[in-house]
Amino acid sequence: MPKPPLEIHGHTFAPGTSTTIELPVTRLYTHTPMTMPVHVIKGKKTGPRLFISAAIHGDEINGVEIIRRLLKLPALKRLRGTIIAVPIVNIHGLINHSRYLPDRRDLNRSFPGSEKGSLAARLAYLFMKEIVTQSTHGIDLHTGALHRDNLPQIRANLDDEETNQLARAFDVPVVISSNLRDGSLREAAAGYGIPMLLYEAGEALRFDEVSIRAGVKGIINVMRTLEMLPPSRSKSKKQIDPVVARSSTWVRASDSGILRAMVALGSRVKKNTLLGVVADPFGGTESNVVSSFNGIVIGRTNLPLVNEGDALFHIARFEDIHEIEAKVDEFQEEHSHELIPSPHTESPII
Repeated sequence: MPKPPLEIHGHTFAPGTSTTIELPVTRLYTHTPMTMPVHVIKGKKTGPRLFISAAIHGDEINGVEIIRRLLKLPALKRLRGTIIAVPIVNIHGLINHSRYLPDRRDLNRSFPGSEKGSLAARLAYLFMKEIVTQSTHGIDLHTGALHRDNLPQIRANLDDEETNQLARAFDVPVVISSNLRDGSLREAAAGYGIPMLLYEAGEALRFDEVSIRAGVKGIINVMRTLEMLPPSRSKSKKQIDPVVARSSTWVRASDSGILRAMVALGSRVKKNTLLGVVADPFGGTESNVVSSFNGIVIGRTNLPLVNEGDALFHIARFEDIHEIEAKVDEFQEEHSHELIPSPHTESPII
């Protein structure tokens, strides 16, 4: 069933226009208004409506930069359909360098929200009403939590055929077939039949150039798959066929102490591989941290100070670890060798 004409907070959008609107969220107790910036690019021809969101967790800022770069691309002049870009969903969290809203609730556990509920519930309700329900597809941009780093990866419901196709088109080496979490944006979008990807890469409160470049290219790949943009003119680049993981597990600290990590993000590991050593500050006792199965490190803590039970290394299960290692190496080489040469120039995507 086709979507009704796009209207966000009373604004309509003519074909071939690029418009920024301020979506009212709330007021601070200082009477200062808080708004959510929304940028809408509507192509001259009809097509899918893709929402792209970032900073649902206010300290996850890689996605803010990904959207900024995306909106500057000359290729969008040939857009078919509509982009609804929301670089900062959780305005309160971004200002406070916090994952959460002032009520300490996680916005990504508050969907679909309610008009009369908590601050988190009201923000979730607003985002669903004005953005998600008006879209046909979605991409939500995330990073690891504070002091945690994530290998670039896509998480999606691969049992849905269209979502599976888009996840593979994003062109990262690892795709996690992830269940829908209660209260998440993905779960709420699925309730409206909207295929959606979640891109995880990098660390909270840090820009990671490889993750940002991969994110921009991935979104462009998805838009080409949706025929929102014409195919690439470049014939030299072969798309990575991702390896799909159906399960992943965090390896946790058995003791408190100082962690000495032995493996880097993206490392392949076998069962019983030594991942790190946790020792007390005086070196009197040490405990080994080992992998419980074959796989690859898709997330890890960057903080060496650990308590018993802390999540240290996130391992995605792969039996053919040589295959996934080769794909990760290829991905890292592609996105690392052409880093931005100066603060005033950015690499084009054709």
